[in-house]
Amino acid sequence: MKYNLRSTLFRLLLLIALVSGSSWVLKAKDKKPLVIPLESKNNALALQVNANGDLAMIYFGKKLADVNEYAAVPGAYKQTSDYTGELNAAYSSSGSRNLVEPAITVTHADGDNSLALKYVNHTLTDVKAGVKLLKVQLKDPAYPFEVTLYYQVFTNEDVIEQWSEIRHQEKGNVVLHKFASANLHLKGKEFWLKQYHGDWAKEMQPEEAKLTHGIKTLDSKLGTRANLFQPSVFMISMDKPATEDEGSVLYGALEYSGNFRVDLEVDYQDNLRIIAGINNYASPYTLKANEVFTTPAFLYTFSDQGKGAASRKLQNWARDYKLLDGKGNRLTLLNNWEATYFDFNESKLAELLKDTKRLGVDLFLLDDGWFANKYPRNGDTQGLGDWAENKQKLPNGISSLVKEAKNNEVKFGIWIEPEMVSPKSELYEKHPDWVVKEDKREEYYFRNQLVLDLSNAKVQDFVYGVVDGLFTKNPDLAYIKWDCNAVIYNAHSATLKNQSHFYIEYMRGLYKVLERIRKKYPTVPMMLCSGGGGRVDYAALQYFTEYWPSDNTDPVERIFIQWEYSYFYPAISSSNHVTDWGKQPIKFRTDVAMMGKLGFDIVVSKLGEHELQFCKDAISTYNKLKPVIYQGDQYRLANPKEGNVAAMLYVDKEKAKGVLFNYLVSSRYDEGSKLPIKLKGLDPSKKYKFKEVNVYPGTSSSIDEGAVYSGDFLMKIGFNPQLSLSRTSVVLQIEEAR
Repeated sequence: MKYNLRSTLFRLLLLIALVSGSSWVLKAKDKKPLVIPLESKNNALALQVNANGDLAMIYFGKKLADVNEYAAVPGAYKQTSDYTGELNAAYSSSGSRNLVEPAITVTHADGDNSLALKYVNHTLTDVKAGVKLLKVQLKDPAYPFEVTLYYQVFTNEDVIEQWSEIRHQEKGNVVLHKFASANLHLKGKEFWLKQYHGDWAKEMQPEEAKLTHGIKTLDSKLGTRANLFQPSVFMISMDKPATEDEGSVLYGALEYSGNFRVDLEVDYQDNLRIIAGINNYASPYTLKANEVFTTPAFLYTFSDQGKGAASRKLQNWARDYKLLDGKGNRLTLLNNWEATYFDFNESKLAELLKDTKRLGVDLFLLDDGWFANKYPRNGDTQGLGDWAENKQKLPNGISSLVKEAKNNEVKFGIWIEPEMVSPKSELYEKHPDWVVKEDKREEYYFRNQLVLDLSNAKVQDFVYGVVDGLFTKNPDLAYIKWDCNAVIYNAHSATLKNQSHFYIEYMRGLYKVLERIRKKYPTVPMMLCSGGGGRVDYAALQYFTEYWPSDNTDPVERIFIQWEYSYFYPAISSSNHVTDWGKQPIKFRTDVAMMGKLGFDIVVSKLGEHELQFCKDAISTYNKLKPVIYQGDQYRLANPKEGNVAAMLYVDKEKAKGVLFNYLVSSRYDEGSKLPIKLKGLDPSKKYKFKEVNVYPGTSSSIDEGAVYSGDFLMKIGFNPQLSLSRTSVVLQIEEAR
C-alpha cells in the first residue's frame, strides 16, 4: 500500500509540473486518453496520448470493426506493472524514465543527456487516392527540442512507411547518439524471428527462431554493400511460426542502402519492441540549431493469413509506389562476361552483337574491362576509375558498338562501377584525397579496390559525370549495370570536418548522385548489382529497375536464393541470367531464370542446334508470359527446403491466366512429383486448362492439354506436373477454359 501511495503521489506531482509548464499537455480533468487510430484496408495501428502527454502504441494488427474500441485494448491486458510508463512508447527516449532500449538518445547543448518527448498535436491528410499520412509532433518540455513522427499508410496494400524528423532550437549544437526511424510495440504470446544471413554467392540464407528476453540486433557496419552478410529484411511471427497461408506475421525492411540497425527486444512484460533505423555505430551526429535530421523510412506490413499474403501486399506496393517503372516492361539481354571475361576486342564484340540478334533478346550488355589506358583494365587489379575507352580493345570507342548494335536491331548497355577505384589507376594518382582511407594506416583492399568518398561534392560530380558522359557521347545507350563490390575499410574522409558524420554523408552523397541521374535520365533501365545482393533495398530500388540477386547462377542454388527474395521483392525486379554455372541442361537453367527478369550470359556460338532453337523459342514464349510473371500475384506452392520439389505460381489479377514453374531439386533415385501440387489464387468456379511450354526440341509433353479442371479441384486436390529425373523442370501455362 505504501508503494502504491508513493507511486500515485509521484505521478500527481509530475502531472502538476507538466501542466503548469506546458500548455500542450492534456489536462488532468480529461479522463479519456486521446486515441489516434490509423487504419488501412485490413489492418490498424493505434496510438494513444495519456494525461501526461506520453504517446504510446497500443495496438497493431487486424482492424477492429468499431473504431472506438481501440481505446479499450490496453485494459484487456493484465501483465506485470510498467514501472516507467514508457514500455509501449511510440518513440522512446533515454535519460529520463525509460529503462529499455531507446529509439533516440541525445546530448543537449548544455551537456544534459536526458530527453522526454510529449505530444503536441497531430494531423492526418490524404496524400493521394489510397495513401494517407499521419504526422505527430512531439516536444521536450524542458528544451526546445522536437521530433515529428510520420506514418504513411498505403490503404489497399496494408503497408506503412514510418520515419522521423529531428530538430531543435537550442543555443548550441545537439549531439544525436541514436536516431531510429521507427519504434514499434507488439503484444503476443510469443514471437518468432525469421532473419537472413549470407556471403558472396550465398545470399539470403534463412534462419528462424523464437525470440527470447533481451535484445536481438540485426545490423551492418560495412558502409557500402551493406547487405552482404546481413540483409535488413526480416519477419516476425506472432504466437507461433507463420506458414505460407496461416498465422500472423509482420514483415519489416529499412529503406536504406548503408549501415542499418534493427533492435528486437522482448521486455519484462513479454512484449516485443522493434526499433529500426540507421546504425549509430561510429556515427554520433552533431545537429545544428534549426537543422532537420530526417531518418530513412522503415517499411512494414502485417498479415493474419500467413507469409504468402504478406508477400503479395508488399509486392503490389513495390510495383505501384516504390520500384522504378514497377508497372513497366523489362529488357531481355545477352551479357558478354562469361563469354569473354576481360579478353575482348571490337571484332569479338561484333560477333556477340550478331549473336544477340540471333538469340532473340532485346539488348547486348558489355561488362567489365572496356576502359582504362595507362593501367588497362585487363583484370580486376587496376584501371577502375579511369572511365575512358581502352584504345587497344576499342579503338573506335563505345559509340561504334552502339551503332553496330543498332545495325543488328538490338539495344546496347554497359557495366560501370563508379563508386570504386583501383589503387593502380590514374584517378588515384591525380586525386588521392578523393579516396576513403586513413593516411596513418596501411591500405587494405576488398577485391583489389577502394571506395571513393561520396561525402565529397567533387566526387559526387565525378560519379555523376561518369554516367552523364556515357549518355552524352552515346545518346542511344539503353542500359546501365551499376556494380558496387567493395566495403569500406579505414573509414575516413579527407574533406569532412566531422568524421562521425562520414557513414551518413556517404549515403547522402550516393542518393544525391542517383537523384541527379534520374532527373536527367528518368527512364533508362539500370541494374543494381553490388556483387550480388549486397545493396538490395527499397531506397536504392527507387532509382533502379532491377537488382542482381547473386553472382551464384547455378540454377539449383538460384531456386533457393530467388525463393527467399520473393518474400520481399516482386519478380519484375529480380534479374535472373542463364549461365554455364551448374551441371543442369539449358532447359532447366532457362526455366529457372524465367521466374523473374530473363537474361543470358552464355557463349551462343557454342550452343548446339537444338539448344539454340530451344533458347529462341523460350525467349519468344517468355515475352508472351512476362506480363503475368511481372504483374501477377505470386504463390509459393512447394518449398524446396521442405521437399524434393519446388513450385512457384503467378496468377493475373483477373484469375484468368497463370504460369506455374516446377523444378526437381533432388537427383536421388526415383525422385519426382509423386503428389499433386495444390494451386492457389484461382477462381474456384472457373474452369482451367494447362499447356506445357519450353518443351525441348525433339521431345514431347506428357501433359494432357485437352483436360479441363475447376479452380476448386486444382486448389483442393491439385495438379501433378509429372516431374522426374528425365523431366527436371516443367513450365505450365494456365488459361481459363472458355
